[in-house]
Amino acid sequence: MNKRKIYWMCQVGGWSFYGFLQIFLYATVQQLDMTQILGEVVQVLFYIFSTHFLRYIVIHFGWLNDHWVKLIPRLLFVILILSLMNYGLLLTYSFISGELTGRDFLPFTILLNVFGPMIIYFIWAMIYFTFHYFERYNKGLKYEAAAKEIELRNLRSQLNPHFIFNALNSIRALVDENPVKSKNAITQLSNILRNSLTVDRQRLVTFSEEMEMVRDYLALETIRYEERLRIEFNIDPKSTEYLIPPLMVQTLVENGIKHGISTLKNGGKVEISSKVDNENLFIQIRNTGQYLNGETKKKSGFGLNNTKKRLELIYGDQASFRILNETKKIVLTEIVLPRSL
Repeated sequence: MNKRKIYWMCQVGGWSFYGFLQIFLYATVQQLDMTQILGEVVQVLFYIFSTHFLRYIVIHFGWLNDHWVKLIPRLLFVILILSLMNYGLLLTYSFISGELTGRDFLPFTILLNVFGPMIIYFIWAMIYFTFHYFERYNKGLKYEAAAKEIELRNLRSQLNPHFIFNALNSIRALVDENPVKSKNAITQLSNILRNSLTVDRQRLVTFSEEMEMVRDYLALETIRYEERLRIEFNIDPKSTEYLIPPLMVQTLVENGIKHGISTLKNGGKVEISSKVDNENLFIQIRNTGQYLNGETKKKSGFGLNNTKKRLELIYGDQASFRILNETKKIVLTEIVLPRSL
C-alpha cells in the first residue's frame, strides 16, 4: 500500500471518527435531529478538504524543512484563515436551515467557534509534522546504516589483498632458503584463503572461527620463522561464541609479528588470550617488541587504523581498542567488545 492511499485512509477515517464522536456527545445532552446530523457531516467534509489544502500549502512552500521559529507564525496564520472559513460555513448552513440567531454574532460565540477549530487544525498539523519528522529520521538511519555498510565492505576488502601480499612475501623468502618448506607454506596459504573466502562475506564471525584463521596464519609464519616464533594461547571457553569482525585478530597478530618479532634477531613470542568479564569480551595480544607511538604508527598504520575504523562503525562507543608497552619488551594490544550490538 502506497503512502497516498494510507494518507487518504487516515484522513477519511480520522475525521469520520471525529464526526461520529461529536454526534455521540451531542446525543448524550440533547435530542438530535437530521439538521444537526447533516451539519456535522458538512463540517467533517470541510475538515477533510481544508486539512488537505493545508497539506498542499505545507508541501508546496517547503514548510517541512523550515525551522519551527519560522514555521509556527505561518502555520498559525493559515490555521486562522481556515478557522474563519469554517465559521463562515457554519453560519451559512445555519442560515439555510433557518437556525441562524443573533447569538451566533456575539463576540464570545465567534471567539469560541474560531478558537476551537484552530486547536483542532493545530493538532492535525502537529500529527502531520511529527509523522514526517520520524519518517525522515528513519530514512536518515537507513542511509547512515547503508553508508556504514559500504565503508565496512571497503575496509574488509582491503584486508585480504594486504594479508595475501604479506603471506606471499613470506613464502617468497622461503623459496631460496628451503623449497620443501615453501611448498608446505603454499599448502597452508591455500587453507587460509579457502577460509577467508567464507568469512570475508560476513559482517561478524564467532571468535572460534576467527581463531581458526589465526591458527592457520601462525602455522604459516612458524614455517618461515621456525624457532624464532613462539606461540601461546590462553582462550576462555566462554569467549568462543562471541561475535567479532572477521580478520580483526589475525590482522593485529600479523601486525605484531611484522613490526615486532621479525625485527628481532632472536625472534620472540606471541600470546593470544581471551576472557569474558561483565558480559564483555576481552581479547589481548602480546608480542615481543616495543611500540613507539608515532614511528610505529607510520609503519603499521594500515592494520591499526583499519581496526579502529571497523570497531567504530560496528560498535560505536561500545567497544574499545588500545595498544601500549606493557613492559620494556612486551607490546599489549587489547580489544574489548560487547556481547551484543
